[in-house]
Amino acid sequence: MLKQSLNQKLLQKLSPQQIQLMKLLQLPTIALEQRIKEEIESNPALEDLSDSDDNEKEESNADDVDPEGESRDDFDLSEYISDDDEPSYKYEANNHSKDDEEREIPLSMGQSFQEMLLTQLGLQNIDDHKYLVAEYLVGNLDESGYLSRDLVSIVDDMAFYQSITTTEKELEELLVIIQSLDPPGIGARNLQECLLLQIKRKKRATPSIVLAEMLLDKYFDEFSKRHFDKILKKLEITEDSLKGAVAEILKLNPKPGNSAGDSSRTAQAVVPDFVLINNDGELDLQLNARNAPELKISRMFSEMLKAYSSNKTGADREQKEAVMFVKQKLDSAKWFIDAIKQRQNTLLFTMRAIIEYQHEYFLTGDETKLKPMILKDIAEKVGIDISTVSRVANSKYIQTGFGTLLIKSFFSESLQNDSGEEVSTKEIKKILQECVESEDKKSPYTDDELMKVLKTKGYNIARRTVAKYREQLNIPVGRLRKEI
Repeated sequence: MLKQSLNQKLLQKLSPQQIQLMKLLQLPTIALEQRIKEEIESNPALEDLSDSDDNEKEESNADDVDPEGESRDDFDLSEYISDDDEPSYKYEANNHSKDDEEREIPLSMGQSFQEMLLTQLGLQNIDDHKYLVAEYLVGNLDESGYLSRDLVSIVDDMAFYQSITTTEKELEELLVIIQSLDPPGIGARNLQECLLLQIKRKKRATPSIVLAEMLLDKYFDEFSKRHFDKILKKLEITEDSLKGAVAEILKLNPKPGNSAGDSSRTAQAVVPDFVLINNDGELDLQLNARNAPELKISRMFSEMLKAYSSNKTGADREQKEAVMFVKQKLDSAKWFIDAIKQRQNTLLFTMRAIIEYQHEYFLTGDETKLKPMILKDIAEKVGIDISTVSRVANSKYIQTGFGTLLIKSFFSESLQNDSGEEVSTKEIKKILQECVESEDKKSPYTDDELMKVLKTKGYNIARRTVAKYREQLNIPVGRLRKEI
């Protein structure tokens, strides 16, 4: 049975303009340029003055104001089109729609390392069947250039998916051919085989290279665990000889696929969103000019709208549709320009608050001067939402006198030292790294010993916390830091 009822709901929805601002705010400089380009291509009412010459810019600026001094961007459309004529969907947006799709900057790609191998493989003296099998093997190499799958599984896969019959023995023979290609070490099934393939390709068989090959072949377990004392005792060699062999091994590449693919991956340069200049203790923050494009409303669309406005009497359906189209594009262009300006203001307000909060750090560049700071601190200081600060911090960079840094890196939790003062975890990590750098490499600190060293410096933290910070700094355990 159907029933009628009256319900009251409280909903919070973002306007299309707010959604657009949030999306623009999280974009770094390079992505913003691409986004602006896309908007200009899709909206003929929007123009970028930076693409025009000086004469066009002066003309455009002169056209923006009429003789009475009124802006030509302001038009009253209510005289010839009513609100009822406007479809409501043009001014509504669902917060979870296809509008939320992420846009990425397309990067041109060069030749991958698999393609490089196939080019070399085509020069080998093998028949068509073996080439197809070898091609499948190359396709199974991972990003580092390793063949991590066992050959039996590959034999089964080729029979099932490719209808190609092969054997484990044939795969072994073809893998040897692949391993003879460049870069050295490609096609290995583990790190030991990878390093051995490279050391065997050395042209000069010096005593150090011969010993290095022996270490990798016969004493790899002891070498990987840094049990140098055992190696010296078993081989009855001098410490200098072992140092020479280890030096040769350290020259080898544990991930040959990565280096081979370097030319195929376009590294996107970091473009700072802010520039901070230290003028004798006075910090001057500037927004990268690429974040402040000169966007204007198209003069052609403005003239078109003026023409429609002067001929509003007796407007037919087609003319109304044309007016609605022009209005939609002009509104969209104005919203976009406003969103870009709001983005600039939000970025500056937020970054100024961060610099003020971390003033001593930005003066010196000393990481130990970084104060504990979380997103909430800056949100309260600026008077904006925490999510907005997060969007600014996660993908933006600032150029300083001591490097171009990710803004996110200035945020850290706090711990108390023995004096009861709040200190940044960044400061503790910095001191931990200095302890590791200054340790005796023949007998590096264990995590327990690092904990005790930090305690003597006034930082009373647990061993597991030391291990966590060490891992975050990409510092291996003490055993793997050991040197001869």
